[in-house]
Amino acid sequence: MSALTVNLDPIIHLTDEQFFQLCQVNRDLRFERTANGDLIIMTPTGGESSNQNAELTVDLGLWNRQAQMGVVFDSSGGFKLPNGADRSPDAAWVASHRWNALTPDQRRKFPPLAPDFVIELRSPSDDLKPLQAKMQEYLENGVRLGWLIDPQNRSVEIYRSDRPVEVIATPARLSGEDVLPDFVLDIQ
Repeated sequence: MSALTVNLDPIIHLTDEQFFQLCQVNRDLRFERTANGDLIIMTPTGGESSNQNAELTVDLGLWNRQAQMGVVFDSSGGFKLPNGADRSPDAAWVASHRWNALTPDQRRKFPPLAPDFVIELRSPSDDLKPLQAKMQEYLENGVRLGWLIDPQNRSVEIYRSDRPVEVIATPARLSGEDVLPDFVLDIQ
């Protein structure tokens, strides 16, 4: 089953604080919110997807621990994008100078920014088109580099702020390019 989208308009208009509180009191559920205010209820992933996602986050975190260039986030963290959407990538990274510019309250809640880098890992229950649209939304809101990893099709879609989407079939490694200098993810 893919994500369930609930249109709340015109009945309910959740403020940012109400949406944050909804997420806090329902910690066993994963929510996102579109720029139009639709509530997206994410289905849990299976063991393989969860393990793959954890490995991605660990690799990114280990690189960042050495590079000390920013802050790493896992799939449970949400971001308030400039277009008003609340999104939660599977893994994300924000440059230190951008993170440090936030107030303590902004850091505690959903940071009001688009990450510099995001990873979305397609689970067997995910439809590809909504994930591709989400990646485009990330770019439109300031993400500089994004990877949509699709184990089912054995491919990776690379989203860059200054180029068309690049699709690579069965890549062995991915480079963090100039956004994440010296970061290389071994896909094998």
